[in-house]
Amino acid sequence: MRNNRLRILYVITQADHGGAQSHVHHLLESFHERYDIHLAVGNNGPLVKSACTLHVNVHILPSLKRTINAFSDIKAIFECRSLIQVLRPNLIHAHSSKAGIVTRIAAASLGIPVLFTAHGWAFTPGTPVLRRVIALFTELLTAPLATYIICVSEFDRQIALRHKVARDRQLKIIRYGLPNIPTLQAQPDKQPPRLIMVARFNEPKDQPTLLRAIAALKHAIIHVDFFGTGPNLENTRNLAITLGIDKQVTFWGDRTDVAERLADYQAFVLSTHYEGLPISILEAMRAGLPIIASHVGGIPEEVIKGETGILIPPRDPASLAAAIEQLFASPNLRTRMGAAARQKFLTEFTLERMVTETEKLYHQVIR
Repeated sequence: MRNNRLRILYVITQADHGGAQSHVHHLLESFHERYDIHLAVGNNGPLVKSACTLHVNVHILPSLKRTINAFSDIKAIFECRSLIQVLRPNLIHAHSSKAGIVTRIAAASLGIPVLFTAHGWAFTPGTPVLRRVIALFTELLTAPLATYIICVSEFDRQIALRHKVARDRQLKIIRYGLPNIPTLQAQPDKQPPRLIMVARFNEPKDQPTLLRAIAALKHAIIHVDFFGTGPNLENTRNLAITLGIDKQVTFWGDRTDVAERLADYQAFVLSTHYEGLPISILEAMRAGLPIIASHVGGIPEEVIKGETGILIPPRDPASLAAAIEQLFASPNLRTRMGAAARQKFLTEFTLERMVTETEKLYHQVIR
């Protein structure tokens, strides 16, 4: 065991692009030289590639899938339990809903402490009713199996308490943090302004509302660039054509240079139905961009209304159009909000702070 100290097993459902995967990558990057780190995941993907680059031991659990299937889910529990028996980690840190359920059940009989980070609850307001009921039921059953549950926002902690998912002392808040990498800073006052949204094209993200807002601004030619892929991408392309704004929209797909590309824009938008604490907003704050975002989940803990950005109701194209119009009409407002967003990032959302808080909790668990 490296340093003869701590062996940590991280478990996450999928290795695709996403906020939870980005968070796990930062944990692997921060701890791989200090401890004996292992990653278990249900598929191959960008997270596996980055883990291998860090020389982290990767284990594929083929039955660990995002969709609900009794047969594969039970099989995933046994696959995970077998891996835990072989590795005998000092602690397990699970991420994403399915991995959290599977890991806690698998580790329950082996005496290995489990931390579970809830990257936004699947029973949060705004999610489909059936999914909400199933998610709440399974979380009520498995929450007691975790030593601690990490919430990434106060909003999520309050939801857990309200639904009696866990006791107050079991819930810990550790907000996301990002490295303050030396990237180019945005120039929010640059004319003409350009708009960017970085998000996967699936639930809970809401690109269609942004397209309808752009279409409503008929007197202004506003261009928006979308970064990301997902199952709803083609429907979103078709909607842009239907609305007659396809010339004002560019779809860039998944990119590895988003942090650098943010400097090319003058405002960042995240239209979404529900959230935990979006990392994409933190990336935009780091670049010094003013933010327009849906007033859901933990987003108000990132975006200060009227200071670092504009919060708008979800599923409301008219309010989103008005927010875009307000920002685009004033280079000075964009500059002021962008600078305030950058300062809030430096004060509250650095990687160093997140790593320190996480490591402290690890040692609290195994002492």
